[in-house]
Amino acid sequence: MLTTNPMTALERRVVAALALLYSFRMLGLFMALPLLALYATDMLGASPLMIGVALGAYGATQALLQIPLGWLSDKIGRKPVILGGLALFVLGSGVAALADSVQMIALGRALQGAGAISGSVMALAADLTSEEQRTKAMAVIGISIGLSFALALICGPLLAAWGGLAAVFWMTAALAVLGMAIVLLGIPSAETRSHESVGANRNMFRPVLADPVLQRLNGSVFLLHFMLTASFLVVPAVIERSMGVPRDLHWQVYLPVLVISLLGMYPLLRLSERGGRSSLALKITVIMMPASLAALFLGSNILLLYIALCGFFTAVNYLEAALPSLVSKAVFAHGKGTALGIYATCQFLGAFVGGTTGGLVYGSTGLSGLLWLVLLAAALWLVLIWRMSPKSRSQGAVSAA
Repeated sequence: MLTTNPMTALERRVVAALALLYSFRMLGLFMALPLLALYATDMLGASPLMIGVALGAYGATQALLQIPLGWLSDKIGRKPVILGGLALFVLGSGVAALADSVQMIALGRALQGAGAISGSVMALAADLTSEEQRTKAMAVIGISIGLSFALALICGPLLAAWGGLAAVFWMTAALAVLGMAIVLLGIPSAETRSHESVGANRNMFRPVLADPVLQRLNGSVFLLHFMLTASFLVVPAVIERSMGVPRDLHWQVYLPVLVISLLGMYPLLRLSERGGRSSLALKITVIMMPASLAALFLGSNILLLYIALCGFFTAVNYLEAALPSLVSKAVFAHGKGTALGIYATCQFLGAFVGGTTGGLVYGSTGLSGLLWLVLLAAALWLVLIWRMSPKSRSQGAVSAA
C-alpha cells in the first residue's frame, strides 16, 4: 500500500499562511458581488451596464496580467511581485471606497484585479513544499477560495449594512495589508524555481490550447463565471423585492442557503467519484444553474425562491471545486501549470464579459432579456460538454468527440 510522508512543520506553516493570504484577497474581491447591484444604483453614472462593468472589471485585469506577473516572479522573485500586487489591491480598494460614481468603483475594481498574484502565490507554494506535498498544498489553497466565496456572501451584506460600500472596500484594503504582513513575517524566502510545473510555460501553450478536453473545460469555467457575474445583477434585487428581505439582512438568506448547498454537493461528488460519472455530474449541474435562475427570476413563492437559491449555489459550489480537478486530471505531463494558468485566465475573463454583457442586456431588455442570455449561455455550455468524457491521464487517453 502506498503511503505518503506528512508535511513538515515548515510546510504546514507555509501552506496555512499562503491559504490565508489567498483567501484574504479573494474575500475582498467577492464581497462586492452581492452588493453592487443594490448599493451602486444611487451613485452618479449608475446604469445596468456600468454596474455590470464594475462587477466584472477585476476580471479583465486579472486575465491580462496573471500569466505575465507569474513570469515576472521567475525573474525578480515571488515576494516582490506578491507585495506589489497586494499594494495595487490596497490602492484599488481605496479608490473604490472613496468613489462617488460607478465609474470610479469600476476603476478601483480594475486596479484590484491588476494585482494579479494568483500564479505567483501558487509558484511560491511550489518553491517551499516538496514535490510529494505539492498537490496537497494546492488543494488547501483551492479550498480557501471556496470558503472565501461563502464568507463573502455573508460578511459583505453585514459590513454594508453598517457602513455602506465604503466600509466593504476599506475592509478589503485592510485584508490586503494583513496579507502583506503575512508575506513579510510569516513566509520564508526560497530559491525561485522555474514556472514549468506551477506556472505558464511558454513552450506548453500550443499543446494545452489544442487539447480538446482542456478546450471544453476552459470554455466551462468561462461560461460558469459569465453566468455567475451576470446573474448577480439581479439576484440581490430578487432577495430584496420578491423575498421581502431588507438589504441589511441578506446574510440571513445566504447563510442557510450556503449551508444547504454544501450538503447538496455531496451526492454530486459521490456521483462524480464513480468511474466515468464525472461527465454526468457536470451535465446535471450545468442544467441546474439556468433552471434555478429561471425559477428565481420568475417565481413568487418564498419556498420556491429558497429552493432555487439552494439549487443555484449547489451547482456553483460543485463546479468551482470540480472543474480545476478535472483540468488537473486531463492535462498531459509537464503541462499542469500552463493548463491551470490558462484555465484561471478564462475564469476571470468570463467574469468580465459576463458582467459587461449582462449589464448591457439587462439595461436594454430587462429581466427577461437577462434570463434569455443566461439560458443561451447554458445551452452553449451543454453543446460544448455533451460528448466530453474526461478521464485521468494516468488511467488512459482522454476521450472527446
